[in-house]
Amino acid sequence: MLRSSLVLALFFVLTGVAVAQERYLLNAGDVLEVSVWNEETLQKQVIILPDGMISFPLAGQLMAQGKSVTDVQNTLKEKLTEYLSDPVVTVSVINVVGNSIHIMGKVNTPGSFVMSQRIDVMQALSLAGGLSPYAEENNIIVLRRNGAKQQVIPVRYASIKKGRDLDSNIMLKSGDVIVVP
Repeated sequence: MLRSSLVLALFFVLTGVAVAQERYLLNAGDVLEVSVWNEETLQKQVIILPDGMISFPLAGQLMAQGKSVTDVQNTLKEKLTEYLSDPVVTVSVINVVGNSIHIMGKVNTPGSFVMSQRIDVMQALSLAGGLSPYAEENNIIVLRRNGAKQQVIPVRYASIKKGRDLDSNIMLKSGDVIVVP
């Protein structure tokens, strides 16, 4: 009985890790562990460079930023197929350094925060210790860079707390800046 419970718990933990890695999109600064089964010389930790690229023996350079772990794994497998017969490639995220948001202004703990999963504005403000008593709840904004342009997204905190205007509780992206006046 205990053994079957342990096996079931382990299954759910491992499934949760796989699902989390599938949803996570890679960013510059993230560290990946890449290994090819039965090829000891093709096991390496790689850092996603600021331009979004990684380099791996035999595969060369490939874009990793903005892609899922599975996407990178499949691309590596495809490139390595030119040199190896049916390679089994595994890619794991070791460190999520590149996936950060920044919270500034009238919060209890302003700063930069690394996101290990996707979070919304309310969750991010909670990470920052909540709003200070002097914060202007309905003037909070999210600054988001889209290429060369910067987008300003209003967040109506007081309304969200009351269960209204929930659409302004947006999911954050890497590099977003929350400003609490």
